[in-house]
Parts: sequence; C-alpha cells; structure tokens
Amino acid sequence: MPQPSATDRAIAVHKAKWGEPELVVRAPGRVNLIGEHTDYNEGFTLPMALPFDTAIALTTDGDPSSGTVTVESAGFGEIAIDPTGDPTTVAGWARHLAGVVSLLPSYGVPSAGWRATIESDIPTGASLSSSAALEVAAIEVLLVRAGIEWEPIDIARLGQRVENEVVGLPSGIMDQYISAGAVRGHASLMDCREHSLTPIPLPDEAVVAIMDTATRRVLAEVAYGDRRAACQRAVAELGIGSLREANPTQVARIVDPVDRRRAQHVITENQRTLDAARAMRSGDIISLGRLMSESHASLRDDYEVSGPGLDAIVDAANNSPGCLGARMTGGGFAGCAVALVRAEDAESFRSSVLGRYEFEDRQARVWSCAPAQGASIVSNNLS
Repeated sequence: MPQPSATDRAIAVHKAKWGEPELVVRAPGRVNLIGEHTDYNEGFTLPMALPFDTAIALTTDGDPSSGTVTVESAGFGEIAIDPTGDPTTVAGWARHLAGVVSLLPSYGVPSAGWRATIESDIPTGASLSSSAALEVAAIEVLLVRAGIEWEPIDIARLGQRVENEVVGLPSGIMDQYISAGAVRGHASLMDCREHSLTPIPLPDEAVVAIMDTATRRVLAEVAYGDRRAACQRAVAELGIGSLREANPTQVARIVDPVDRRRAQHVITENQRTLDAARAMRSGDIISLGRLMSESHASLRDDYEVSGPGLDAIVDAANNSPGCLGARMTGGGFAGCAVALVRAEDAESFRSSVLGRYEFEDRQARVWSCAPAQGASIVSNNLS
C-alpha cells in the first residue's frame, strides 16, 4: 500500500495540532543529470526535479510583521523562530527557514506571525537538495500568503542568499532554481550566467535511477569552499571573468597543478553538459549515458569530490542490466549517484545494483524517477 505523501502528512499533522491549514505548498528535491560544480562558475547544468517533496502547511498566527513563527517538523519536533533575531544563531535545519523569515521583509514581504507543519520525502544529506526545497517551499508559501507572485529565478536568488549569507555555504543557484521552475517530464538546461532554464524532455526509452549510497557528508563544506577558491584563483591567473570563458589551451598554462585540474573539470564539464542537452533533444540516450560516465571520471579524478561509496555504487550501476551511464551527483563525497537506464530494464537494474553494491555493510536504496513539476500551491483557503 502506498505511503502518504509529504503533502498528505503535513496536512494531517497540521489538522491534528492546529486545525485546517490556510495554505499548503510543496517544493521538490532535484537530481543533476550532468553539469556538476559548474553553477558557481557561470556554466551550464542539466538538472531535473524529483517526485520527492518538502511540504509546508501554514496558518497565520499573530502579526505578519512581528509575530513568532512556530514550526512542527517531522523528526525534529517543534521550534520557535524569532523573526527579529539573528538567523545565523538558529541551529541545524531550521537555519534555512530562519534565513527566509529574516530576509523576506527587505523585499516587502511580511514573513512573521505563522505556524506550520513541515514534512519531507527527500532524504537529508543525500545530495538531492532537501535544504533548497525547504527554502523554496518557505518562500513560496509566504509569497502566497502576502498575495505576491515572483518568477522562479527570483525565488531562487533569495534561496541562494539564505545559503550564502545565513547558512554560510558558498553555493550556486541551481538547486533552488530547478526546485522553483522545473517542468514536469523535462530536465532543464540551465545557463547559470544568463539565469535561464530551457526544458528538454527525457526520452521515453530511458528512466533516471537515483541510487542512495546510505553515506552522508561530514565536513564537506570545507572541501567545497576549497574547490571554489581554486576556481577563483584560476580565474584570477587567467585574467578572465569566469571559467566559462576559459579554453583548454589557457587552462593548460595554469601553474598550480591542483588549480589546473579543478579548472580542467569545469571547462570539460560545461562542454559535456551542452553535448548532453543536444543528445537528449535528439533522443540519443547512448551518447547521453556516455557523457554522464565521463562526468563521473572527471569529478573523481580532476575535481576530486567523489568518495568510496559513490565510486562503489557507480561501479555497481555500470555492471547492471540496462545501464547507459552513471555518475555521482550533487556536491560530492557521499550521498547519491544517478544513472540513465533503459526503461525496459528498470526493475532488473534496481535489483542488480542492490545486490552488487558493497561498501561498509551499507544498504543502498534505488528509485526510478520521471522528472517532476517545480514548486506549486496545493491548497489556498485564504479568504
């Protein structure tokens, strides 16, 4: 029997605790098919939204300009957020929420005085953007409450500000943008300089498999910052605006060998992403899968953000029926990998990966997914 969705659970808990919610909004996690660590280098990515959501059921409670925010979240209990307080002092997952509450008023959007229940189907720490989905859902529900509409890119920009200024992670804009603006049935070629999304349908002959290694990132933020700093040093040495502008001849002249490898990954990954978008448009799943596998090798060897669990599950995927290509996805080091699989082999692929994956007695999980819709209003009972 299917389990209740995050939306259903959020509504049920809210009714039991506080009564019928005024608003219910959901926002999806994402997987990136190719184009990793290119977004903060003004490059290209090819993500899609997942059928895993974070849902917020909300009721106004007090003054929308100053009242306390009270949130009940599955697994974390109840927490109160002072909208006038310093959001960087809020602990753990709630810092993402406190950042939204703190920054929205500067855009003319009241963000205080509400209570809500939050539920999520997105595995945390698995590189599927659970934090971005929380930010997008929170921004969207407060916009709807205020009777204000924003474009997906504007929602994404605020979510990125929360990550950069409140959480302290120097991330790009991809995760929030695809969570806010994805089109059902499509991946999206994202130009991270122009901030544009171009939907591209996933060929019917293939499915996307998400493979959770059951490993989780520890202190990955430091390594992430190191990679970004290496890219910035390369840009300064080459005298260009971003690595998007670099060519192989320029990169070969970078003096520091580590910085050179980091830049080499970025420029080759940008090209792979553009080639993958062309392959997807033409239904060439063979080329798309090959490019994904080449991406993994570059992330492992040049950018050095893979990990033993990720390498093990990619190897299991490549030796399983119907696999056209596989790679780590997300920031790296742990979490999830993604594979392109012939649709007719989806179940045998899943069984094979579960049987072949061997890493520290961890039990993998595998889901076959179709691209989902971006953030949306589930219900609006405001008078």
